[in-house]
Amino acid sequence: MPTWVTARRVEIGARIRAARLHANLTQVDLGHRIGRDHRTIHRWEYATREPTLSDLLLLADALGVPLRDLV
Repeated sequence: MPTWVTARRVEIGARIRAARLHANLTQVDLGHRIGRDHRTIHRWEYATREPTLSDLLLLADALGVPLRDLV
């Protein structure tokens, strides 16, 4: 995998985390809102897994941010 893909995944994870913290939510809270386990949220934030487009849409809605703010 090209290094830019990994770097971009890390950037998206950081944006998810920043938006979650700005919304004053824990990973557990956010997981409940979108129907995902808190471990999944952690994996996205720390770029060990990547969210699907559907996940990103759910995240944007739950966090009250435009999708473009996450990607």
